[in-house]
Amino acid sequence: MESADERKHLRDILKHLILEPSGFTPEHAANGLHSIMRGEASDAQMGGFLTALKLRGVDKESKMIAALAREMLNNALVPHLETDDKTRDQFGIVVDIVGTGGDGWNTFNISTTSALVAAAAGLQVAKHGSRASSSNCGSADLLESLGCDLGIVSPSDVAELVSKYRFCFLFSSTFHPSMRYLAKSRRELGFPTPFNVLGPLTNPVLPDRAVIGVHSKSLGPVMAEALKLLGRRNYAVVCGDEDLDEISIAGTTHVWHIQENGDITNYTIHPSDFGVPAHPLSEAAGSSLEENKKTLTRLLNNNLEAKDEAIRDFVLVNTGFLLYISGMALSMKEGATIARETLESGKTETLLYDFAKATQELRAQESEKAAIN
Repeated sequence: MESADERKHLRDILKHLILEPSGFTPEHAANGLHSIMRGEASDAQMGGFLTALKLRGVDKESKMIAALAREMLNNALVPHLETDDKTRDQFGIVVDIVGTGGDGWNTFNISTTSALVAAAAGLQVAKHGSRASSSNCGSADLLESLGCDLGIVSPSDVAELVSKYRFCFLFSSTFHPSMRYLAKSRRELGFPTPFNVLGPLTNPVLPDRAVIGVHSKSLGPVMAEALKLLGRRNYAVVCGDEDLDEISIAGTTHVWHIQENGDITNYTIHPSDFGVPAHPLSEAAGSSLEENKKTLTRLLNNNLEAKDEAIRDFVLVNTGFLLYISGMALSMKEGATIARETLESGKTETLLYDFAKATQELRAQESEKAAIN
């Protein structure tokens, strides 16, 4: 393999991709991204690279996706889960629940809410996410509206936050600063590129367990194989039968479960497996940031309106499955029961308040240092 100094400029990689597409390898893709992240490519070259990758069908090839994800992780700011009184082994299992987005359903912020409930139930959650790109309200948007100062959280803060609150949000723009070079091209192209599916693969904490939603059933086995190539085990890729990037509350969900030995098992699950009734997806739709904030507040303080029941049950099945694959629940039904009890106890509301307060204190400390200097 070429050393970093020997890697080619994006211009040469792009030429190869256009003129010799059949000979374009995962290593070429990784080298192209490496060139971009060094800041040496022009907007025209980056736009051409993204377009050519899309036409080449790279987002349908697990080896290509894994190579791009590995290159992103090689350039990420990696938090070390160690504190003064706790080693990485003593942290135990750390998890994430995240979706690719882009499914077009614009549902409520299920994975964000499920991450909070799972943490309040006792799991340690390192939630990797960003602002809205294909929906009205992204995970970061919602948490910031509730007082969380996500931009202040740096790699050196993650271990302490996870240790104290069992929850931390890793803002993708903070932990993948080199990806800023691609932001303008991705935004201006106006169509999904292979990079749209990389977010769930590139949590720099490298969680021990995760539920990853994908926006189409055809992407499920591809994503699962990419995760396997990246060395992930005990991960579950999920896709609702409606091509929903979460476990569906409306009916069947397809699962590709990467076992401890690396085998990928494919099966289906249903809300009934969780002891929860099915609801039409239209009853679990998201809305504006302000409305989603109100909905989450009602969920967390047990002041539900009739229209919130479908969203609550949606949260229960997704949280329940995360608890199940993480070993906290012996069955999906028990997972949903634990999730319900956690929500009704008020623990999730307390956790969110404490995490938000901690981020605000980090900001205050930063401001004090700036004033002194």
